[in-house]
Order: sequence, then structure tokens, then C-alpha cells
Amino acid sequence: MTQPIPVKQPPFSTKMWVYTNYDCNLHCAYCLAGSHPKAARRAISLATVKRIVDEALALGFENLYFTGGEPFILDEIYEMLAVSSAKLPTTVLTNAMLLGNGRLEKLAEINNNRLSVQVSLDGSQPQHHDPYRGQGSWQKMVDGIHKLLASGLRVRISTTETPANAAYLDEICEFRRSLGISDGDHTIRPLAKRGFSQAGLEVDKLSLAPEMTINAEGVYWHPLSTDADLLVRSEIFPLAESVAVIKAELENLSNSQNSCREEFQ
Repeated sequence: MTQPIPVKQPPFSTKMWVYTNYDCNLHCAYCLAGSHPKAARRAISLATVKRIVDEALALGFENLYFTGGEPFILDEIYEMLAVSSAKLPTTVLTNAMLLGNGRLEKLAEINNNRLSVQVSLDGSQPQHHDPYRGQGSWQKMVDGIHKLLASGLRVRISTTETPANAAYLDEICEFRRSLGISDGDHTIRPLAKRGFSQAGLEVDKLSLAPEMTINAEGVYWHPLSTDADLLVRSEIFPLAESVAVIKAELENLSNSQNSCREEFQ
């Protein structure tokens, strides 16, 4: 009987990220991707996503994350999520503000135990959230969270620590618990100085543990940024070639005396 060929595990995080697009309904002051309503879409295609899912699975990746921009601007996002979550635990990042016009119903139709919706929420009150994300955005996001939960979707929360909310992080944790969202489904991360952000941690390949990230233009070191200095390869496929490049770079960088890696979520 033929023995199965062992799957080669990536030499880094088993998370993989996909930038679906870069246009967004918000213009957040610290957006790492430089997204805003007039940004070029730079969308990735459904056919590309299907191949990404298959190759990621074969390479041993265990989680797939879809981010933007605002993914729910795209008509094809539902099929992307359906294809991915049929094979891998899948999370889509959103501001939860674009759930009207049948979007919530389409999302609920593909709901399954591998699919999560991660909403960006920076405070338990508008004054801790709106200064960076826009006036009135807190209430709209909270309304969106309630709609997602009522539809039976698994909701996760991500919070960026800012000068406006740094003293109130315990309050947002209590607020999140009041929604019935567990501690394990809440990530708090520091500001990073990328994109629109003029303050925060300086990050580069030396300081970031690689989490392979894909957009329409290539493969990158980490989802924190798709700036040119984090480009791994300008060709997406085959993904195994980018894995090999990252492995080689990781080995070289690990020899640096200044290497101190962080994980951003």
C-alpha cells in the first residue's frame, strides 16, 4: 500500500493572510494599509483565492485571514469565505458597518464552525474609539456587532491601543464580555508606525515573526504592512517558493544579535 507523502510544515506561523482589497468606507487615522474611500481597490480575484486555499492547505497552513480595506465592499467576498472556510478555519476582518443591502443575510448563509468575523473596536465608549476611526463610527460598529451575533456568527474583537483608549482597556474588556464574546476572541495590539500612523512601534523584517501575506501584487512578510520593504516575492504562485524564500530569510535574520520578534494579530 502506498504511504502518504508527509506534508511539509511552514518554518513560521501557520497563519496566512490575504488582502482582498484596499478601498474602505472609513479613513482611520492609523490605518496600516493606507486604506480610505478613494484608495485604489487593488482587489484579489476569486480564482486566485481558490488557488491560495488549495496550496495553503497542502503546505500545512492552519488558519486563513481575509483583510483589507473593507472586505465587504467586494461582491465576491462571500464565495471567497465559503471556499476558504470549507477547508480551513477562516477569519474575515471588518468594521461591521456595511451589513445592509442583503450583506448580512449572504454572510449568514455561509456561516459554519470554521468561520469567524473579527470586528475592529477600540473602546467601550465613542470617545475612546471615534478620535481615530471617525465620528459616529463606534455606534455603527457596535450595532454591527449586535447584528452579527444575532445572526449566529462567531464574532471576535480586535483593539488597537491608542492614546485615547490606553487608560481604558479594562473597560473595553468588560464591554466585550457583556456582549458574550470570550477573552480568547479578543486581541489587543499596540500601534505600529506604518501606513497613515505617525506614531507607534518601528517594525521591519527583523522585528516581526513572519506571517505570510498575499495581495494582488505579490507575497509579503507580514500583514502589518504591504510596503515594498516587506515584499517577499512579486509572483504569488507557487506559494511553496515564497515559503522557501521566507525560510531562508528567517534563518539569516535569526542570526542577527538584534532580532526580537513580535506577533501582531
